[in-house]
Amino acid sequence: MSDAAAVVSIWDRERIWVTAGSVALIFLAAIEALAVTTVMPIVSDALDGQALYAVAFAGTLATSVIGMVAAGAWSDARGPRGALYVAVTLFIVGLLLSGLATTMHQFLVGRLVQGLGTGGQTVALYVVVARLYPPHLHGRIFAAFAAAWVVPSMIGPFLAGAVAEYLDWRWAFLGVAVLTAVAFVMIAVRLRGLDLGQGEPQNRRALVVRMALAVVVAVCAVVVGFSADMDAAFGWPVALGAIAVIAIAVLPLLPRRTLRAGRGLPSVVLMRGIVAGTFFAAEAYIPYLLIERYGFTATWAGLALMFAAFAWAGASQLQGRYGERLGNLRITLLSLTLLFVAMILVILAALGAVSPVLVVIGWGFAGGGMGLLYPRLTVLTLAYSEPGNQGFNSSALSISDSTGAAIVIAVAGLSVATLGGGVDAFPVVFALCIVLIVVALVPGLRLGHGGEPAAEPATTSGS
Repeated sequence: MSDAAAVVSIWDRERIWVTAGSVALIFLAAIEALAVTTVMPIVSDALDGQALYAVAFAGTLATSVIGMVAAGAWSDARGPRGALYVAVTLFIVGLLLSGLATTMHQFLVGRLVQGLGTGGQTVALYVVVARLYPPHLHGRIFAAFAAAWVVPSMIGPFLAGAVAEYLDWRWAFLGVAVLTAVAFVMIAVRLRGLDLGQGEPQNRRALVVRMALAVVVAVCAVVVGFSADMDAAFGWPVALGAIAVIAIAVLPLLPRRTLRAGRGLPSVVLMRGIVAGTFFAAEAYIPYLLIERYGFTATWAGLALMFAAFAWAGASQLQGRYGERLGNLRITLLSLTLLFVAMILVILAALGAVSPVLVVIGWGFAGGGMGLLYPRLTVLTLAYSEPGNQGFNSSALSISDSTGAAIVIAVAGLSVATLGGGVDAFPVVFALCIVLIVVALVPGLRLGHGGEPAAEPATTSGS
């Protein structure tokens, strides 16, 4: 092996600061995501917003669709640098608004702004990877992104619970905002001198249409979330009507034949939306279940999330090294099996039939399944892409992810509200997720191969 080949890695001299800065942003986004899930039972109680519990998750995911479309279009037309800078700024502003909120509605405004930044940041980072890293390093850099969840998974939920319990829940948002600003300065300085491409001419009319559709999708997803605060006789028709509008409006934002599970990229994008909805809808209720059913404190309720996130990161590392050897079909079947087992254990715990210890163990299975599948879907998306559509395809993947999760979380919240709320209604959430796992088999068996590079041998250190 030549000397040049030996030093090419995500940590070589050319890429080390971009890798470090990108991983830092993912790390902080992970801290925030885990913190929100852990402290939301406390936040909703402090701000008297129990009826809007699901909207705090679904609303952020919904507005992230707008950020994704804008960042994807911006990246294709002008390169990803500016899109990344604006997205991170919005993320910080959203955190500050939520952390300083005095009512639930003010808190939700912050979450909506935060969603704009989160969505844009994800897509912009994907395009940075596509432009700056050679294809054979894509699996490694996405595994590194997943590994950025390792430390948050070990300390994030536990620390967020402790902060909320012993200090104030607001610091779970304000502290992340300060640290993100520091990481932002670091990556902005390092990216300034790098060539990330100037983009290609874009159809402005098409971009305006895509942005308008993204706004429609986001607004309708938020409407689905707020339907939980309505009377069930009115809320369900409103929610179903909004979902129908989403299904129509989202079509131009996704590859053709996505909703029909077309072979290849369409199924990759559809699969991402289904599994995102399955996992994140269930996860939103895990701490709530442990606190309400079993009397856990917020600190210890974060234990299940901690174990799952650690399993996610570990499985992602395995996928980065051995994903091609396992193959897409085996990864799909193994991941869905792990998710199915996890949901069975959690639904039994929600019924009071098993020990809460099985919630922690079971959710670890779910994290492992997602860790295998999530980065593989990202690698496949880039493998199916060309320079002129990397932004569109990356945004489509993230749009499917966020839209799927927002809809399922909102429907889960409406279902819980219809059954009278409280922990006794939680089994319906996990039952819904089991149905979605079965549905995910359809696109999961049609992922195909996009010419993705083979996984590298596990002998290269430092990458």
